[in-house]
Amino acid sequence: MKRFFSSLGFAIEGLQTAFSQQANLRIHLIVFALALFFAWLFGVSFTEWLIIIVVSGLVFSAELLNSAIEKVVDLASPEIHPLAKQAKDIAAAGVLVTAFAAVVVGVLIYGKYFLQFLSDFL
Repeated sequence: MKRFFSSLGFAIEGLQTAFSQQANLRIHLIVFALALFFAWLFGVSFTEWLIIIVVSGLVFSAELLNSAIEKVVDLASPEIHPLAKQAKDIAAAGVLVTAFAAVVVGVLIYGKYFLQFLSDFL
């Protein structure tokens, strides 16, 4: 149990470090909060809640992995190197792909609710 709590502490420290150093992670958090607000506002289904949470978790995970890769690359190659740039760019592309997929999921889930809201409003 001691190892578990020790590992949990390291993970929490990693989250604190990432949130304090990575502006993009804070932006993802704001978008996630908005997604949760609109899910609550529109009364999305249980399945849609699950999808929103899983997709958001994937975006956060991709951003955290990207940040970790950037730190390791900076440590291994403090000077500018083409391979270091490629590693960072590829990791960033992983975040972009995950975020794009999350946007598509968001449009598919929230689209019908927005259209219903607009038709009720107008």
